[in-house]
Amino acid sequence: MIEFEMTGRVGRELRSDDVRIVAAKTLGLKGNAVINVIDPTKSFQPTFPNAAATCVIARRSIDARNDVIYRYRIEAYNHKFESYIPYEVPEYRDVADAPAVIVIGAGPAGLFASLKLLTLGLKPIILERGKNVHDRKFDIARLSREGVLDPDSNYCYGEGGAGTFSDGKLFTRSSKRGDIREVLQQFVNFGANPQILVDAHPHIGTDRLPKVIENIRNCIISKGGEYHFGTRVTDIVRDPEGILTVKALDFSAPDGKGQPVEVAYSAKKVILATGHSARDIYEMLASRGCALEQKGFAMGVRVEHPQSLINDIRYHGQWEQGMPAAEYTFTEQVDGRGVFSFCMCPGGVLVPSQTEEGTIVMNGMSNSARSGSRANSGVVVQINPEDIPEEFASAGAFAGMDYQRSVERKLWEYSHTRSGHPFAAPAQRMVDFCEGVISEDLPETSYKPGIVTAPLHELLPEPVASRLQDVFPLVEQHIMRGYYTNDAILVGVESRTSSPIRIPRDPQTRESLSFPGLLPCGEGAGYSGGIVSSAIDGINSATAAAESIFADSTAAE
Repeated sequence: MIEFEMTGRVGRELRSDDVRIVAAKTLGLKGNAVINVIDPTKSFQPTFPNAAATCVIARRSIDARNDVIYRYRIEAYNHKFESYIPYEVPEYRDVADAPAVIVIGAGPAGLFASLKLLTLGLKPIILERGKNVHDRKFDIARLSREGVLDPDSNYCYGEGGAGTFSDGKLFTRSSKRGDIREVLQQFVNFGANPQILVDAHPHIGTDRLPKVIENIRNCIISKGGEYHFGTRVTDIVRDPEGILTVKALDFSAPDGKGQPVEVAYSAKKVILATGHSARDIYEMLASRGCALEQKGFAMGVRVEHPQSLINDIRYHGQWEQGMPAAEYTFTEQVDGRGVFSFCMCPGGVLVPSQTEEGTIVMNGMSNSARSGSRANSGVVVQINPEDIPEEFASAGAFAGMDYQRSVERKLWEYSHTRSGHPFAAPAQRMVDFCEGVISEDLPETSYKPGIVTAPLHELLPEPVASRLQDVFPLVEQHIMRGYYTNDAILVGVESRTSSPIRIPRDPQTRESLSFPGLLPCGEGAGYSGGIVSSAIDGINSATAAAESIFADSTAAE
C-alpha cells in the first residue's frame, strides 16, 4: 500500500477522476488504467472487477494556512502486488443461552465491551444506574431549566455515558490501544454520519448520538443481551469458586412502599465501566480491599468566545457560509505543568455536568451542524498527585477526588447565593481574569442556568489560576492572534477531564490486581479519556474476559 496526498476546495467533493490521474502516476500505471476509487462516506461504491488498483480516501482535514482547502490522504493498492480488503465488523452472534459477563455501566467502554462480547459468543448483562437515553433527556432538561438534579440521571450518568450529551467527539491519539476502525465503523453501522470515517476530528453531534446509542441497545437486546436501567451497584463479592456476584438496588421497579428492590447478578467475569465520577463505586471497592491509587488529572475553566471570532482567527478572515465552524487546540508548558485546551466545541453550548448537589462542574457540547453562535473549550492545567495540597493527604487514593470536589463546592458556594438558579456558574472576562480584576459585566453566554460575575482568579486554586493567567497571553502570541480578548469569558470549573483515581490492573488479563475476575476499564478505571479510547479499552477488556472464560472451559473439559 502506498499513500499520497491531494487537496481540494472546501465545500466541493474530491473528483474520482482526479484521484485516478494522481494514482496512476504514483503507482507507475498507464494513464488509461482502470482504478477503483473508494469513498467511505458514500453508501454506494462502484467498482470494476478488472481494475489494476484501488484507491481509498483515508483521511480529510482542513488546512487554512493560506487558501482554505481540504487535504486528503489517499491509500493506493496496486493489485499486481496486493488486494484491497475492506474492513468489516465481526458478526454479532445470538448469545441468549451463552455464558454471561456482567458489564457495569452503559457508557462507551461498557457498550463497546458488550458489542465485542456478542461477536465472541458471550452474553452481556448491562447494569446502568441511570435511565435510557430517551428518558434521560427530560432529567437533563430539568437540570438546566429548573436546577433540579437527579444524581443518577444527568449529563454524566445514564445510557451512553457522559459523551452522549457532550458532542460525541471521536478524535483520539490512542491508535496504539487497538483498531479505531472497529469503533468508528460500528458507530456508522448504528446510524452515525459516515463522514466520521475520514474526518481528522470526527464528531457525531449531541442531536444524533442518542439515536445511535438506542440502536446499539436494540442490537444487543435482539441478540440475547440484557439491559437493566435504574440499577445502582452497591457491592461486588467473590466466592471461593471464583464466581462474582454483583449486588444492586433496582430503582426501575420499586416495591409496594416505593423503595428500590435489592437484586443480584452472578458471573465469572465483571467488566467495570462506570466512568470518572462514580465516587460510590470507588468507595465500595476500597471497602472490599480492592487496590486504588492516585492519578493525575486536570482542572481549569471553560472558555467561551463568539464563534465568528474563532472563524475569523482560524480561517485568517477567509471564512464563508458553508465552511465548517472553526475549532482550535493548543498545548503549552507553564511553570513545569502542561496547560492545554480540551474538548473544544465549535458552535456549541456550555452545560452543567455535576453529579451531586452543592457543586458546579462545567462541560460543553455541540449539535452535528455546529451552528451555534458561541464556541467553547476547556482550558485546563495538569495536576499531578504531588500537586494535591497536604490537607487532603489523609484521604489516600481519594486525595485528588476530594481536592476536585472542594473546588467544585467553593465555586458553587460563591455563585448560588448571587443568582436565582441553583446552578448558575461564576464567570469572568478573559483579560480581567489575567489582570486580576472583577468584571463589571459579562457578555452573552450559551449557558442556560446563567452566569454571575466572580473573581475566578481568587476562587480557583492558585497553581491553576496563575498558570491560566500566563497561558492566555501566550496563546495570543504563539498561536491565535485575537484570542486574548475581553469578548471571551471564563466559566468555572472544568474539573472532570479524567478520573483522579486509577484501579491497577494486570496488563495481560486486564483484571484488577487485587480483585480477580473484575476487569476495570474506561475513564473510571483511569486508563482512557474520551469516547474512542474508552470504547477501545472496553473492547480489549471484553476480549480478555472471553479468553479467560474459554480457557477455563477448555481446561475443565
